[in-house]
Amino acid sequence: MAIDFIIGYDCVPKRVLTDAGIQERLKANERAQLIIRLYREAGDDRPPSQMGFELTHRTPQGETTELIVVQNLLDMAQPLTEHAHHCQGCPANRNNHAYGCMGFIQYPISGQAERWLLNQLPTQREALVYLLLKQGIDDFAYDGQTILPLRLNDVYFEERVPALRRLGEFDINANQVFEMIFGVGDVQPNHAAILLLFFNAIERDLQADEIMNLHPAPADADERFPFLHQPMPQDDATTAELKDFFHALYLAWRLGVALKVEA
Repeated sequence: MAIDFIIGYDCVPKRVLTDAGIQERLKANERAQLIIRLYREAGDDRPPSQMGFELTHRTPQGETTELIVVQNLLDMAQPLTEHAHHCQGCPANRNNHAYGCMGFIQYPISGQAERWLLNQLPTQREALVYLLLKQGIDDFAYDGQTILPLRLNDVYFEERVPALRRLGEFDINANQVFEMIFGVGDVQPNHAAILLLFFNAIERDLQADEIMNLHPAPADADERFPFLHQPMPQDDATTAELKDFFHALYLAWRLGVALKVEA
Protein backbone atom coordinates (compact mmCIF):
# COMPACT_ATOMS: atom_id res chain seq x y z
CA MET A 1 0.00 0.00 0.00
CA ALA A 2 1.20 3.49 -0.81
CA ILE A 3 0.30 7.06 -1.61
CA ASP A 4 0.57 7.22 -5.39
CA PHE A 5 1.16 10.49 -7.21
CA ILE A 6 1.46 11.53 -10.83
CA ILE A 7 2.08 14.84 -12.57
CA GLY A 8 -1.04 15.48 -14.63
CA TYR A 9 0.83 16.36 -17.81
CA ASP A 10 -0.82 14.98 -20.93
CA CYS A 11 1.20 12.48 -22.97
CA VAL A 12 0.81 9.49 -25.29
CA PRO A 13 1.57 6.77 -22.69
CA LYS A 14 -1.11 8.12 -20.34
CA ARG A 15 -3.65 8.26 -23.16
CA VAL A 16 -2.90 4.69 -24.23
CA LEU A 17 -2.24 2.94 -20.91
CA THR A 18 -4.08 5.30 -18.48
CA ASP A 19 -2.57 6.68 -15.28
CA ALA A 20 -3.70 3.70 -13.21
CA GLY A 21 -2.50 1.25 -15.84
CA ILE A 22 0.99 2.74 -15.88
CA GLN A 23 1.25 2.79 -12.09
CA GLU A 24 0.09 -0.81 -11.81
CA ARG A 25 2.62 -1.93 -14.42
CA LEU A 26 5.46 0.00 -12.78
CA LYS A 27 4.76 -1.70 -9.47
CA ALA A 28 4.62 -5.09 -11.19
CA ASN A 29 7.98 -4.51 -12.86
CA GLU A 30 9.57 -3.30 -9.62
CA ARG A 31 8.42 -6.41 -7.78
CA ALA A 32 9.61 -8.67 -10.60
CA GLN A 33 13.10 -7.13 -10.73
CA LEU A 34 13.44 -7.37 -6.95
CA ILE A 35 12.52 -11.06 -6.89
CA ILE A 36 14.80 -11.88 -9.83
CA ARG A 37 17.69 -10.15 -8.07
CA LEU A 38 17.05 -12.09 -4.85
CA TYR A 39 16.92 -15.37 -6.74
CA ARG A 40 20.16 -14.62 -8.59
CA GLU A 41 21.96 -13.54 -5.41
CA ALA A 42 21.00 -16.89 -3.92
CA GLY A 43 22.57 -18.69 -6.90
CA ASP A 44 19.22 -19.68 -8.41
CA ASP A 45 19.29 -19.49 -12.25
CA ARG A 46 15.74 -20.56 -12.96
CA PRO A 47 13.86 -18.51 -15.57
CA PRO A 48 11.22 -16.04 -14.34
CA SER A 49 8.48 -18.46 -15.41
CA GLN A 50 9.65 -20.77 -12.63
CA MET A 51 10.05 -18.08 -9.98
CA GLY A 52 7.24 -17.44 -7.53
CA PHE A 53 6.62 -15.66 -4.28
CA GLU A 54 3.83 -15.04 -1.84
CA LEU A 55 2.53 -11.49 -1.64
CA THR A 56 0.76 -10.51 1.56
CA HIS A 57 -1.72 -7.65 1.35
CA ARG A 58 -2.25 -5.77 4.62
CA THR A 59 -5.43 -3.77 4.95
CA PRO A 60 -7.41 -2.47 7.91
CA GLN A 61 -9.65 -5.52 7.43
CA GLY A 62 -6.79 -8.00 7.80
CA GLU A 63 -4.26 -9.88 5.66
CA THR A 64 -4.58 -11.90 2.45
CA THR A 65 -1.83 -13.91 0.74
CA GLU A 66 -1.47 -14.40 -3.01
CA LEU A 67 0.98 -16.59 -4.99
CA ILE A 68 2.67 -14.53 -7.72
CA VAL A 69 4.62 -15.89 -10.72
CA VAL A 70 7.39 -13.47 -11.74
CA GLN A 71 6.95 -13.99 -15.48
CA ASN A 72 3.34 -12.85 -15.21
CA LEU A 73 4.54 -9.58 -13.69
CA LEU A 74 7.07 -9.10 -16.50
CA ASP A 75 4.39 -9.77 -19.11
CA MET A 76 2.10 -7.27 -17.43
CA ALA A 77 4.84 -4.60 -17.47
CA GLN A 78 5.88 -5.16 -21.11
CA PRO A 79 3.72 -2.35 -22.61
CA LEU A 80 5.76 0.16 -20.60
CA THR A 81 8.79 -0.55 -22.78
CA GLU A 82 6.84 0.09 -25.97
CA HIS A 83 5.95 3.64 -24.92
CA ALA A 84 8.99 4.61 -22.84
CA HIS A 85 10.58 6.66 -25.66
CA HIS A 86 7.90 9.32 -25.18
CA CYS A 87 9.41 10.13 -21.75
CA GLN A 88 12.68 11.38 -23.25
CA GLY A 89 12.78 15.15 -22.88
CA CYS A 90 9.34 15.34 -21.25
CA PRO A 91 9.15 18.40 -18.92
CA ALA A 92 7.25 16.32 -16.34
CA ASN A 93 10.03 13.72 -16.14
CA ARG A 94 11.57 14.51 -12.76
CA ASN A 95 14.35 11.91 -12.71
CA ASN A 96 15.28 11.31 -16.37
CA HIS A 97 13.89 7.77 -16.19
CA ALA A 98 10.95 6.36 -18.09
CA TYR A 99 7.68 7.38 -16.42
CA GLY A 100 9.51 9.82 -14.18
CA CYS A 101 6.30 11.80 -13.70
CA MET A 102 5.07 9.14 -11.27
CA GLY A 103 6.03 8.13 -7.77
CA PHE A 104 4.81 6.83 -4.44
CA ILE A 105 5.21 7.13 -0.69
CA GLN A 106 5.06 3.71 0.92
CA TYR A 107 3.15 2.93 4.08
CA PRO A 108 3.77 2.91 6.96
CA ILE A 109 4.90 6.53 7.26
CA SER A 110 7.92 6.74 9.54
CA GLY A 111 8.13 8.89 12.65
CA GLN A 112 11.39 10.35 11.33
CA ALA A 113 9.62 11.58 8.19
CA GLU A 114 6.82 13.12 10.26
CA ARG A 115 9.35 15.09 12.26
CA TRP A 116 11.15 16.16 9.09
CA LEU A 117 7.89 17.50 7.65
CA LEU A 118 7.08 19.50 10.76
CA ASN A 119 10.60 20.93 10.84
CA GLN A 120 10.09 22.43 7.37
CA LEU A 121 7.24 24.67 8.53
CA PRO A 122 7.81 28.43 8.89
CA THR A 123 8.37 30.14 12.21
CA GLN A 124 7.38 33.62 13.31
CA ARG A 125 10.68 34.91 11.92
CA GLU A 126 9.20 34.23 8.46
CA ALA A 127 6.18 36.33 9.24
CA LEU A 128 4.24 36.38 5.98
CA VAL A 129 4.38 32.64 5.31
CA TYR A 130 3.83 31.91 9.01
CA LEU A 131 0.65 34.01 9.05
CA LEU A 132 -0.48 32.41 5.81
CA LEU A 133 -0.04 28.97 7.38
CA LYS A 134 -1.96 29.96 10.51
CA GLN A 135 -4.78 31.46 8.42
CA GLY A 136 -4.95 28.38 6.20
CA ILE A 137 -5.26 26.05 9.19
CA ASP A 138 -8.08 28.20 10.59
CA ASP A 139 -9.93 28.84 7.31
CA PHE A 140 -9.88 25.23 6.10
CA ALA A 141 -10.24 23.69 9.57
CA TYR A 142 -7.23 21.39 9.27
CA ASP A 143 -7.70 19.63 12.60
CA GLY A 144 -6.34 16.22 11.55
CA GLN A 145 -9.55 14.36 12.29
CA THR A 146 -9.69 12.69 8.87
CA ILE A 147 -6.23 11.20 9.50
CA LEU A 148 -6.90 10.07 13.07
CA PRO A 149 -8.60 6.74 12.16
CA LEU A 150 -5.59 5.81 10.00
CA ARG A 151 -3.23 6.67 12.83
CA LEU A 152 -4.81 3.96 14.97
CA ASN A 153 -3.78 1.27 12.48
CA ASP A 154 -0.06 0.47 12.04
CA VAL A 155 -0.62 -0.21 8.34
CA TYR A 156 -0.39 3.54 7.72
CA PHE A 157 1.85 5.01 10.42
CA GLU A 158 4.70 3.70 12.53
CA GLU A 159 3.79 5.99 15.41
CA ARG A 160 0.40 5.88 17.16
CA VAL A 161 0.92 9.43 18.47
CA PRO A 162 1.50 12.09 15.79
CA ALA A 163 4.61 14.21 15.94
CA LEU A 164 3.95 17.68 17.37
CA ARG A 165 5.63 21.06 16.94
CA ARG A 166 5.06 24.33 18.72
CA LEU A 167 4.97 27.25 16.27
CA GLY A 168 4.83 30.34 18.41
CA GLU A 169 1.13 31.05 18.86
CA PHE A 170 -0.13 27.57 18.03
CA ASP A 171 0.72 23.88 17.95
CA ILE A 172 0.54 21.76 14.81
CA ASN A 173 0.75 17.98 14.59
CA ALA A 174 1.53 15.52 11.82
CA ASN A 175 -2.14 14.56 11.36
CA GLN A 176 -2.94 18.15 10.43
CA VAL A 177 0.03 18.27 8.07
CA PHE A 178 -0.99 15.08 6.25
CA GLU A 179 -4.56 16.35 6.01
CA MET A 180 -3.29 19.59 4.47
CA ILE A 181 -1.14 17.77 1.90
CA PHE A 182 -2.99 14.55 1.10
CA GLY A 183 -6.54 15.21 2.29
CA VAL A 184 -7.50 17.58 -0.53
CA GLY A 185 -7.49 15.12 -3.42
CA ASP A 186 -5.55 16.16 -6.53
CA VAL A 187 -3.33 19.15 -5.71
CA GLN A 188 -4.09 22.06 -8.01
CA PRO A 189 -1.30 24.52 -8.96
CA ASN A 190 -2.48 27.29 -6.63
CA HIS A 191 -2.47 24.93 -3.62
CA ALA A 192 0.84 23.46 -4.80
CA ALA A 193 2.49 26.90 -4.63
CA ILE A 194 1.33 27.34 -1.04
CA LEU A 195 2.49 23.87 0.01
CA LEU A 196 5.90 24.48 -1.56
CA LEU A 197 6.19 27.62 0.57
CA PHE A 198 4.93 25.99 3.76
CA PHE A 199 7.30 23.04 3.49
CA ASN A 200 10.39 24.99 2.50
CA ALA A 201 10.64 23.50 -1.00
CA ILE A 202 11.12 26.94 -2.58
CA GLU A 203 12.49 30.25 -1.33
CA ARG A 204 10.01 31.86 1.07
CA ASP A 205 11.76 35.11 2.00
CA LEU A 206 9.30 36.92 -0.24
CA GLN A 207 7.24 40.07 -0.24
CA ALA A 208 3.45 39.87 -0.19
CA ASP A 209 3.10 40.71 -3.88
CA GLU A 210 5.61 38.00 -4.80
CA ILE A 211 3.61 35.43 -2.85
CA MET A 212 0.40 36.56 -4.54
CA ASN A 213 2.04 36.12 -7.95
CA LEU A 214 3.20 32.54 -7.43
CA HIS A 215 0.13 31.33 -9.31
CA PRO A 216 0.45 30.86 -12.16
CA ALA A 217 4.13 30.02 -11.88
CA PRO A 218 6.30 32.68 -13.54
CA ALA A 219 8.03 31.69 -16.75
CA ASP A 220 11.42 31.93 -15.04
CA ALA A 221 10.34 29.96 -11.95
CA ASP A 222 13.18 27.45 -12.31
CA GLU A 223 15.70 30.30 -11.97
CA ARG A 224 13.91 32.46 -9.39
CA PHE A 225 12.57 29.57 -7.31
CA PRO A 226 14.87 26.55 -7.58
CA PHE A 227 13.76 23.38 -5.81
CA LEU A 228 15.45 23.25 -2.40
CA HIS A 229 15.03 19.70 -1.05
CA GLN A 230 17.97 17.51 -1.93
CA PRO A 231 18.74 13.93 -0.83
CA MET A 232 20.68 13.73 2.44
CA PRO A 233 22.61 10.77 3.91
CA GLN A 234 20.42 10.77 7.04
CA ASP A 235 17.14 10.50 5.11
CA ASP A 236 15.15 7.36 5.78
CA ALA A 237 13.02 5.80 3.04
CA THR A 238 9.86 7.77 3.82
CA THR A 239 11.71 11.10 3.99
CA ALA A 240 13.35 10.40 0.62
CA GLU A 241 9.96 9.57 -0.88
CA LEU A 242 8.43 12.75 0.57
CA LYS A 243 11.18 14.77 -1.09
CA ASP A 244 10.32 13.03 -4.37
CA PHE A 245 6.69 14.00 -3.80
CA PHE A 246 7.58 17.66 -3.30
CA HIS A 247 9.76 17.60 -6.40
CA ALA A 248 6.81 16.25 -8.39
CA LEU A 249 4.62 18.93 -6.82
CA TYR A 250 7.18 21.55 -7.86
CA LEU A 251 7.21 20.39 -11.49
CA ALA A 252 3.41 20.24 -11.59
CA TRP A 253 3.27 23.83 -10.28
CA ARG A 254 5.75 25.01 -12.91
CA LEU A 255 3.79 23.28 -15.66
CA GLY A 256 0.47 24.62 -14.42
CA VAL A 257 -1.09 21.16 -14.01
CA ALA A 258 -2.49 19.22 -11.06
CA LEU A 259 -0.52 16.65 -9.14
CA LYS A 260 -2.85 13.68 -9.03
CA VAL A 261 -2.80 11.94 -5.65
CA GLU A 262 -4.29 8.61 -4.62
CA ALA A 263 -3.79 8.20 -0.87
